[in-house]
Amino acid sequence: MAGNCMLPMKFNRSWQWENTWLVFSIVSLVFLPWTFALCFVNHLFDAYRTLSLVQFAVPFLFGAGWGIAQVLFGISVARLGLGLAYAIIVGLGALLGTLVPLFTQHRSQVGATALSEILAGVAVMMIGISLSTAGGQIRERSQRPAPSSGPANGYATAVLLAILCGLMAPMLNYSFAFGQDAAQQAELLGNSASSSAYAVWPIGLAGGFLPNIAYSLYLLRKKKSWKLFQAPAPDIFWSVLMGVLWMGAMALYGMSATYLGSFGTSIGWGMFQIFMIMTAALSGVMMSEWKGAPRTARFLLGLGLVCLTGATTLLAMGNH
Repeated sequence: MAGNCMLPMKFNRSWQWENTWLVFSIVSLVFLPWTFALCFVNHLFDAYRTLSLVQFAVPFLFGAGWGIAQVLFGISVARLGLGLAYAIIVGLGALLGTLVPLFTQHRSQVGATALSEILAGVAVMMIGISLSTAGGQIRERSQRPAPSSGPANGYATAVLLAILCGLMAPMLNYSFAFGQDAAQQAELLGNSASSSAYAVWPIGLAGGFLPNIAYSLYLLRKKKSWKLFQAPAPDIFWSVLMGVLWMGAMALYGMSATYLGSFGTSIGWGMFQIFMIMTAALSGVMMSEWKGAPRTARFLLGLGLVCLTGATTLLAMGNH
């Protein structure tokens, strides 16, 4: 679901990015998190009342950091191109999102064999991401004219911006991992572990909502694209579908993290990133995005997908 959540944007007819993103943000970061939490978590507000200000602030602030990363992602892609920006941002996001919760929360629980398998899985995952994004970069260069080279310091700034985005991107997982106090309180009130996971999302995603909505409103005002909302169909459907796919993916990730046990927010995040990347790549193939791509690009994509499959196996072995 996460790998395909941006796909509906391809079918927009009249809306600009900011129109779509405004609706997407409201649906995915406000409406659906609260709907899921209210439907699946009994005594939700009783659980929230037991939390301290710090227990609210930690997931909220991590969510806000992720929201800033969302904005930086769009800027980085515009300055560096999808291939390089994706390699830096997704690579760092997958790496840190997997390892930080593992070493900060569960290091004492990991045996030597399991740690070796997990680290090997992360290494193979990074190789797979690098290979597949290299293939994508070659494909982009073959299908589009090379951008005019800007000043060296401008390029360096863009790379640093992408690195900053990559460092902040896994904060969504930190928000969930370090916001488990809400889930634990919900579980104490009689909810199942999988249902209690829904209690975390309204807090963390509220933080992520602020930067996303602020940037969308800024662009709507700057480009005067408010008037495009006068023609909502069918673009509003695609925007809502994006939100449903994205939040649906996060809800399933939250449930799966509980089923995976102690390492769910580390190994689970790595697997989530792997399948998101693989799905997005295969959807691109099915949408004919790779039609006419150089043989080298297709070979690198295939090799990258093989590595990502191997990484999944290693991470699963480490969680056994």
